[in-house]
Amino acid sequence: MSWAKRIGKSEGLRGLLCWLGSLYIRLVYLTGRWSVVNGGHAQALWDQGKPFILAFWHGRILMMPKSWRPSVPIHMLISQHRDGQLIARTVSHFGIDTVQGSTTRGGSAALRSMLKFLKSGQCVGITPDGPKGPRMRASDGIVAVAKLAGVPILPATFATSRRTLLGSWDRFAVAWPFSRGVFVWGDPIVVPKDADEAAMEAARQAVEDSLNAITRDADARMGQETPEPDTAEGAA
Repeated sequence: MSWAKRIGKSEGLRGLLCWLGSLYIRLVYLTGRWSVVNGGHAQALWDQGKPFILAFWHGRILMMPKSWRPSVPIHMLISQHRDGQLIARTVSHFGIDTVQGSTTRGGSAALRSMLKFLKSGQCVGITPDGPKGPRMRASDGIVAVAKLAGVPILPATFATSRRTLLGSWDRFAVAWPFSRGVFVWGDPIVVPKDADEAAMEAARQAVEDSLNAITRDADARMGQETPEPDTAEGAA
C-alpha cells in the first residue's frame, strides 16, 4: 500500500501529518525575515471589528495563517476533498475554523454558513481558484458572497526568497526556512448591492487581476518568477 493511501485511511497518520505541517509553517515563519506591504487596509478593518473576505490563491495557502491577526476569528472555505481536509486540520492548529464546500460545489450550505459568519461580524477566507482550478483564475462565487454579505474583498499573498514550486495544478509554493519573506495585500474590492451581471463580472475580474498583480509583486520582491495563470477550463 502506498504512503498516500495509508495516510488517507489512517486517522492517526493524517493527524500527525497535519501537526507536522503546522510545525513546519511555524519554523518557516520564525526563522524568516518577514515584511508586510500595504497591510493598512487589513489593520484598519481588524481594529474597527469590521468583517471582510480574505482572498488568496490556492497555491499560496501555506504561509497565509501567519498573515492573520490571531485574535480575529476567521473561517476558511475548504473543499470536501481529502486534500482539503488535510488543509483544514493543519490550519486548525492556528485557531482557524473552516467551512466545508466550495463556491460552486456543496455551495448552498457553504454559502449560508459564510453569510452567517460575515453578517455576525466575522471574517471568511476563500481561494477563488480552488479546489481544482484553473490556476490563478477567479471563480464568480467570491463576488456573489461579497455582494450578498455587503462586505469588501481583501486580496493577499506571500512570497519567499527560497522556495519550491510543486508540479501540482496550483503550482503550490513551499516556502523554505531561513528565507526572506513578504506578505503583500491588495486594496479592498467592493461589490455593490445592486450589481448587475456586468458589474459582477467586472468585480470578479478585479479580484483576479489584483491577486495576480500582488503575487507578481511579492515574487519580484523576493527575486522569484511567478507561474502563469492557467488557461485550461477547470472546476473552481
